[in-house]
Amino acid sequence: MNHLSDVTPLTPLDHLADVTPLTHPRLRSVVAAPRSAQPRPLDLRVRAQRIQIDELVVDDPRLVLAHARQAALDDPDTAEQLGYSPTAPLPLPAAAALLCALYETDALTAMGLRLTRHTTRVSASNQQTEPVSLVRSATPDQED
Repeated sequence: MNHLSDVTPLTPLDHLADVTPLTHPRLRSVVAAPRSAQPRPLDLRVRAQRIQIDELVVDDPRLVLAHARQAALDDPDTAEQLGYSPTAPLPLPAAAALLCALYETDALTAMGLRLTRHTTRVSASNQQTEPVSLVRSATPDQED
């Protein structure tokens, strides 16, 4: 009697059938709980430029000139940049420009100027793209 004849021959995959995967208990919890990653802001280096243009007309030239003379006394450096000198009268366009340089639009209405149109131009771009522009214009309601 041959002992080898009683043994069933093994197929190449039979030795893998009884193997059960071993998992380490400490590793199971680490694998099961994924960490949430904090979102990072994109760094695109956006450049934006906003230009606001107020178009005004002179409603009362004498009032504009009177306020501009006082403004020239209060801020002589700005007045000088606009062509004002103490020996020469301030022309109306320079007087209006001086007031616009020194005061907000709301204050200008009390100084003889009236807002006719307000335009805002905005352009934005990053370092790799051409600027995207937006122009918004508004005309104040006319009071009759």
